[in-house]
Amino acid sequence: MAIEYLGLSEINGPLIALDGVRDAAYDEIVEFSIDHGKDHKLGRIIEISGERAVIQVFEKTDNMSLDNTHTRPTGHPLEIPLSLEILGRTFNGIGQPIDGMGPVASDDFRDVNGLPLNPVQREYPRNYIRTGISAIDALTTLIRGQKLPIFSGNGLPHDKLAAQIVRQASLADDSQEEFAIVFAAMGVKYDVAEYFRRTFEESGVSDHVCMFLNLANDPVVERLITPKVALTAAEYLAFEKDMHILVILTDMTSYAEALREVSSSKGEIPSRKGYPGYLYSDLATIYERAGIVKNAKGSVTQIPILTMPNDDITHPIPDLTGYITEGQIVLDRTLFGQSIYPPISILPSLSRLMKDGIGEGYTRKDHQGLANQLFSAYAKVQDARALASVIGEDELSANDKKYLSFGKAFEESFIGQGEEENRSIIETLELGWKLLTLLPREELDRIDTKILEEFYPVTNH
Repeated sequence: MAIEYLGLSEINGPLIALDGVRDAAYDEIVEFSIDHGKDHKLGRIIEISGERAVIQVFEKTDNMSLDNTHTRPTGHPLEIPLSLEILGRTFNGIGQPIDGMGPVASDDFRDVNGLPLNPVQREYPRNYIRTGISAIDALTTLIRGQKLPIFSGNGLPHDKLAAQIVRQASLADDSQEEFAIVFAAMGVKYDVAEYFRRTFEESGVSDHVCMFLNLANDPVVERLITPKVALTAAEYLAFEKDMHILVILTDMTSYAEALREVSSSKGEIPSRKGYPGYLYSDLATIYERAGIVKNAKGSVTQIPILTMPNDDITHPIPDLTGYITEGQIVLDRTLFGQSIYPPISILPSLSRLMKDGIGEGYTRKDHQGLANQLFSAYAKVQDARALASVIGEDELSANDKKYLSFGKAFEESFIGQGEEENRSIIETLELGWKLLTLLPREELDRIDTKILEEFYPVTNH
C-alpha cells in the first residue's frame, strides 16, 4: 500500500525536500495533491540522504506550501505508454498528449531512463540516411546509428535546417525498410514550435513524425526529461517495431542550461562556466542511446542541435558534445551573411563514420574520392582568399584565380540550395563533378586515376 506524507520540509525553486521518507528510490515518480485535491502535480526523486528525499517538481511550485501538500510516491520511475499510435502525435515534454487526440492506448509502458546497452551488443553503423542537402550528403554523410550534432549560433537558421531534414530525410532510394522521425524541442518559443508543427503538416510528413515539445514558458525541469522521453519512444519503434528512426533534439543548450539551473538550486559545486561537473556524463547518457543492436532490424540515429553561446566552439556544451559524438556539422555566420542557405561551414564539419557507409553498394563508388577532392579544393580556396586580401586579386596567379571562381560557385550552388530543394545523392555527386571542371585537371590529385577517368569526362562533354 502506498504511503502518503502530509506537509513538506522545504521548498527551494523547483525542488522540494521531504523528511521521514521510507522505501523511496532514486528517479521514482511522486504525486502531489495540493489544497485538498484542488491541484495535482508530478515530481521525481533526484536525491536521497537517509530519510530525506529531494524531489524535482515538473511544474511550478507557486501554489505549494509546507502544510497544504500531500505527497505520495508511486513506486516506479516515469513511464510512458507506447504503440505505433505515437506516430503523427504531439506530446509535451513528459510524454502527455497535447494534440487533443486523447491518451495513447497501450499496455506497454516503458521507463524513460532506458536500459544500459551492452557495448558488445552494438553493431558498427553502416549505410547512410539521405537528407537531400548536398553539403551533408556528400561531405558529412549521416550514417544509420550515428550521432551527428549540428553546432549553430543564435540567429542562424538551424530551425529551418532541422525542419528541412525532417521533411526530406529518407533511407536509400530503393530501400523497402520503414523509416520515421522522433522530434524533440526543448525550451523553444511558441512561434518556433508552431513553425515546426505547421511545416510538417503542410509538407505531408507529420504521419511519420512523433513530436515532443517543451516550450520556453514550460517548467525548466521538464526540459531534463524531454530528450529521455523522446529517445524511449525512438528505441521502442527501432528495436520493437524494426524501424529506422532519426531523432532530432533541439536545443541541447537549453537542456544544459536547465541542468545548470537545477544543479545550482541543489547547491552543487559548479564546474566550468557554472555547469555541473557531471555535464559530460549526463550528455553521454543521452547521446549514447543512438546506435544499432545485434539481431535488431531497426536503428536509432541522432541529430542533436545546439546553439553555441557567443559562437564559441570551445564552450563546455559543444566541447563535451564533440567528445561524445561522431563528428559535427558547423553553421557559419559569414556564409549566412552572404545569404547562403544552409550556411554549413565545410572545413570544421566532419562525419567520422562516413567512410564506412558510402561508396559502392551504398552511394556510388566515386563518393569518397570526390568528397576528399572537394574538401582539398575548398581549403585551397581559403588560402587564395587570404592571399588576395594581402596582395589584391589582380596579383594572383591564374591558378589561384580559378580557385577563387571555384569557391564562389561551390558556395552558391553546392553548399547553397533552396529550402524546398531535395537533391538525390546522384544529383549531388554530379554537381560536385561539374564544379571540379572549373579547376585544371592536374589539380585533382585526391581522386584515384581510374575513378577520374570514369567520371570526370562525363561531366565535361
